[in-house]
Amino acid sequence: MSELWEPADTFDARLALSVDGRLHTANEAGVLTSADVHVARTLAQLTGETDEDVLLAAALTVRAVRAGSVCLDLATVGDIPLPEGAEIAWPETADWAAAVADSRLVAAGVLRWEHDLLYLDRYHEQESQVLDDLVERTRSQPAYDDARITAALDRILAAPGFAEQAEACARAARQWTTVLTGGPGTGKTTAVAALLATLRDAQPDGAPLRVALTAPTGKASARLRESVRDAAAPPRPDAVAPEFSDDERAWLSGLEAMTLHRLLRRDPGNTTRFRHHRGNRLPHDVVVVDETSMVSLTMMARLLEAVRPDCRLVLVGDPDQLASVEAGAVLGDLVEGYSGRDDSPVAALSTTHRFGEHIGALATALRDGDADAALAVLAAGHDEVVWVREEDPSVVVRNATLPAALAVRSAAERGDAEGALAALDRHRLLCAHRDGPFGVRHWNRRVESWLAAETGDPLYERYYLGRPLLVTANDYALGVLNGDTGVVVAASGSGVDGVGRVAMRDTDGLRFLAPSRLGEVDTMHAMTIHKSQGSQVDEVTVLLPDEESRLLTRELFYTAVTRARHRVRVVGAESAVRAAVERQARRASGLAARLRG
Repeated sequence: MSELWEPADTFDARLALSVDGRLHTANEAGVLTSADVHVARTLAQLTGETDEDVLLAAALTVRAVRAGSVCLDLATVGDIPLPEGAEIAWPETADWAAAVADSRLVAAGVLRWEHDLLYLDRYHEQESQVLDDLVERTRSQPAYDDARITAALDRILAAPGFAEQAEACARAARQWTTVLTGGPGTGKTTAVAALLATLRDAQPDGAPLRVALTAPTGKASARLRESVRDAAAPPRPDAVAPEFSDDERAWLSGLEAMTLHRLLRRDPGNTTRFRHHRGNRLPHDVVVVDETSMVSLTMMARLLEAVRPDCRLVLVGDPDQLASVEAGAVLGDLVEGYSGRDDSPVAALSTTHRFGEHIGALATALRDGDADAALAVLAAGHDEVVWVREEDPSVVVRNATLPAALAVRSAAERGDAEGALAALDRHRLLCAHRDGPFGVRHWNRRVESWLAAETGDPLYERYYLGRPLLVTANDYALGVLNGDTGVVVAASGSGVDGVGRVAMRDTDGLRFLAPSRLGEVDTMHAMTIHKSQGSQVDEVTVLLPDEESRLLTRELFYTAVTRARHRVRVVGAESAVRAAVERQARRASGLAARLRG
């Protein structure tokens, strides 16, 4: 659930006027916004519904979607936190459910009631479509040459330590849909590369294998492309790596990646539909989706209707990370819904190879919800995992962030775009909030003040050299998407001193844009943990808010920690660590239960 809000005054836009009863009480307590209330009242006018308990459920369903859930579970409404001193007498669950089930809103199809869950019609339709498409894809199996697949996997993954990847690839080759899960560094991309080479080798008569590599964001798709190329690169003499042929290495290195939006091709005349759909399927033989935990229910529905029935779909991700910003937690639902089934398409990798023992131990403790184990790792004093408990962490944060900011600045002044972007990925300050003393905006200002004091540049220019940028809104005409990152660098060779341009890295390599062409961007000396998904950096500093923050969850903390390759610095009190580990971000959804059924 999203955080509560408190009205500033009687003119606060979040307060709904001319409303009474239960809707007024929930709105005044900060549980509902005026938008939630107005949607419920509009539905009442359209259908003639007058039961205030039913209208309360409708408004809470809108709130649930706004907070990331697909539907509303009436049995959990009592768990909504309330401001100190506030009280709400929620209806008794059984009577409430009966009233909702018999309501005019449900009879009219505006709301849907199924499995004791209340849906807005749109999300029930999407969840049903995802379920039907997944079930339909299990009704047949691809034709395959088992001997060729086995021989290819035995050759490519012959080295010790690849047993999990070999098993996952063998399963994926024999089914249309595969859910490949595992934490960072468990070898998911190695498995994907091996699978693609195996399927290419097994193509009848040497026919080309049409592959789409895709991810929800530009940053994640670029990293997917880089990871596949790294997996295909010739190994170091002492490294354990897949045994690809030279031809396979060249083919894998030539594969491009793109965002889901670019793959499906946005329809310029429709904000929710794409040019690829059931009537115009994607042409690919294999579609690999990385960072699937970030894929919303709506996007998964659009993807499933666009892939051909005879296309292998590989959904890759970590179900323990934060779910999508929009409604839905599809990857987690798939893992939970298929758990224990004989026909489960889930292949799980568990052995971590990326980061060291102590970051891995902390990540495991967070994933398992073991607060004592997490605190023990933090308190052990290893250089790989550092715990900062000072009341004022400014000195620690300055020492961590300023060298990275100066390195970015230095490369930017030289016009070294590659160097500036590489320096940007050496350290990341991650916050749970955007605002307040634990928020991104506060710490971005602090880092800029330190940078100005160190360089003597007051940073009056909005696009000062070395300013790290985070795109916050999609611009399809420009080809820039929410979550893309860049740095303002000197336009070396242009002959114009002091002119900066924005360097960005996308799936095609480096690109440069005039700052004036960019729309909505933020400074990125610090960024939210949500925005950091799909990225990896050498060192991470995690700034935890106090234990009262409703954003502080196990998934948030785990996502932040697993962004680091070499070092994690956790800034926060023991109470904040315990609160984070013990609080899970639960999203209401019926997909897992319907898959089990």
